[in-house]
Order: sequence, then structure tokens, then C-alpha cells
Amino acid sequence: QVQLVESGGGLLQAGDCLRHSCAFTGRSFSIYAMAWWRESPGQDRESVAAISWNGDKTYYADFRKGRFTISRDNGKNAVYLEMTSLKPEDTAVYYCAADLNYYTDPNSVRRRYDYDYWGQGTQVTVSS
Repeated sequence: QVQLVESGGGLLQAGDCLRHSCAFTGRSFSIYAMAWWRESPGQDRESVAAISWNGDKTYYADFRKGRFTISRDNGKNAVYLEMTSLKPEDTAVYYCAADLNYYTDPNSVRRRYDYDYWGQGTQVTVSS
């Protein structure tokens, strides 16, 4: 059974930086594409960033504008999201997700319902 556990949320000021971590437990981390999604109150869950199974491809939402970087360490079964120049509109619950469908359909990383596993989420609150 796969489990994803996020860490790194908190209360921050505009302009701060934050590093999210997601620990993957279970089998075969390296065959999953991994991603970060976020959900703000009253909003649909939206994609933030995704990374291929071996890290050679990354995908970002337009709002990222160079501020966020996704990475992974297959030796540690972990995926990370570095966030810089945080803004109040980045306030959301951030979720880690694992996508096995990427092997046959790389576009699956853009579709919420193609993900196989989700973490419990971690709250990030950015004040102005």
C-alpha cells in the first residue's frame, strides 16, 4: 500500500521561501510520476507542478512564473517543492500525489483524477 506524507507547511510572510517534502512509503516509487497540487477555500484543486518518474521532465502551472521548483530523490523516496517569493494568493492546502498512468500517458500529470494516491495535505498560509 502506498502512503504519501507531506511536511513543510506553516504560517509565512509575503516574500518568504518554503520547502515542502513528501515522503513516499510503499513499493516502486521510481515508477510513479509525482506532483504537487493545491486547493484554496472555495476553489477547485489545481495543479502546481509535476515531475516524471526519473526527473527528466517537469511540468508547471502558469502561475508558478519561475517561483516554484519541483524535484525528486528516488534514492530517498521523496519529492520536494521549493517555493520562493511567496504571495498571499499562494495560501492553500498543498497535496502530494502519485501517478502511475504517466508510463502510458504523460498527459495524465495534468488530470487530477488520473492520480492514484494522495497525501493528506499541508496548510500554507501567507500573510501580506
